[in-house]
Amino acid sequence: MKRVKLTVAYDGTNYCGWQVQPNGITVQEVLNRHLSELTGEEIETIGASRTDAGVHALGNVAVFDTRVRMPGEKFSFALNQRLPEDIRIQESKEVPQDFHPRYVKSEKIYEYQILNRRFPIPTERFYSHFTYVPLDVEKMREAGTYLLGEHDFKSFCGAGAQVKTTVRCIHELNIEKSGDKITIRVRGNGFLYNMVRILAGTLMEVGSRAYPPEKIKEILEAKDRKAAGPTAPARGLTLVKIEYPEELG
Repeated sequence: MKRVKLTVAYDGTNYCGWQVQPNGITVQEVLNRHLSELTGEEIETIGASRTDAGVHALGNVAVFDTRVRMPGEKFSFALNQRLPEDIRIQESKEVPQDFHPRYVKSEKIYEYQILNRRFPIPTERFYSHFTYVPLDVEKMREAGTYLLGEHDFKSFCGAGAQVKTTVRCIHELNIEKSGDKITIRVRGNGFLYNMVRILAGTLMEVGSRAYPPEKIKEILEAKDRKAAGPTAPARGLTLVKIEYPEELG
């Protein structure tokens, strides 16, 4: 038995998120089915990040166990011949049997895309959140500084999350503007349910001048979801990368 790690990219538009569920088709369900057909075994992948419906990924991570003698690096080629066009394996490799993508220390990088212009662009509708309200990027950047470091992010956690602690650490938060596109890029040791989307929604409130930048400190201290801004739509969010210690891939 060996454990194989997959780096998975997908367009989340047509899926009810990553995790298998009874209400609709998911990325994990499709991956499990094609792996099972490929190996002749009953495969159930373990994913690193349970992205929501409509969220995209360039580098989500999953592992599975198999007795098939195919080298780990060959699974990417075999799977990509079977998977639908909106799911592609970027890398496959064998890892230690005890490697668990959720429990091994890692950092995740997310990007949230905002299209900020007078009218929407149809080709951007699945990959960015459109708003015609002018956003002040400098004020958004100022607000972002209050989010850096370790905090209790309970105010930025969606309802229904089952976690032992709402304390997380954000190592980097950059906000860049190129033309009409604003990109919020955040890197941290873990994120709560809907956390990045709530961060984006709250930063947009600052950008529209509904909140002053320093209100972020007040929101953190409140430890109350009602204190923060709205949850930004899923379509603007992409899981860019999950970084693990080098020796584990």
